Amino acid sequence: MTDGELVERARQGDPAAFGELVDRHRSAVYRAALAALRSPAEAEDAAQDAFLAAYRRLDSFRGEATFKTWLLTIAWHHAINRRRGVSRWLRRFVPTRSRSAGSAGNDDEHAHHALDDIASGGRSPEDTLGDDRLRRDIERAIRELPPKLRDALLLAQAGDHTYEEIGAMLKTPVGTIKWRVSEARRAIKTRLRQRGYTNVG
Repeated sequence: MTDGELVERARQGDPAAFGELVDRHRSAVYRAALAALRSPAEAEDAAQDAFLAAYRRLDSFRGEATFKTWLLTIAWHHAINRRRGVSRWLRRFVPTRSRSAGSAGNDDEHAHHALDDIASGGRSPEDTLGDDRLRRDIERAIRELPPKLRDALLLAQAGDHTYEEIGAMLKTPVGTIKWRVSEARRAIKTRLRQRGYTNVG
C-alpha cells in the first residue's frame, strides 16, 4: 500500500494506517531531528511531536510533495523550535564552561556519521588512539561550521534524506543544498589539514 493510500485510510479514521506511516518513516524523522538537535533524547521527543502534529494536520496534506517530504518538513520545524528553546534555556541557566563540555559530547553522534568507517576491527592501540583524535577533531570542525552548512551536512550524512527532501526541510533550492554540503566537506578537510592530517582527500 502506498503512502497516499495510507493517508486516505488514516483520514477516514483508521489508526493502523497512520501507525504504518509512522513505522515507515520513523528512522528518517528521527535522524532529521537528530541533525538539528544533536541529542538523541531531544530528537526522540521532537520526532514524537512531529508525528502527533502530522496526524492532527493530515487534512492539510495536499500531495504537492511526497508524504515523507511533508512529514520531514514538519519534523525539521519542530526540531528547530525545540533547538531554539533549548538554546535559550542554556543561555539563561547553564554556565558557559558546562555548556561547552556538554555540547562536545552531544556532537559525537553526528560526527560518527561523518566518519563512516574510520574505526574497523583488528586495529592496533596506536591506530585506535589516532582514530579517537581524528574523531574529536572532526567533531570540532563540524561544530565550527556556520549553521547553514552544518545543518545541510548533517542531514546529508544521515543517509535517510534525498537532496530534494533536505531542500524542502530547509526551504532552500536543491542546488544550494548541494553547494552547502560540498562547502561543508571542503571546510572540514581544510581544518583537518591545518591540524596536521595529510590523508583527508
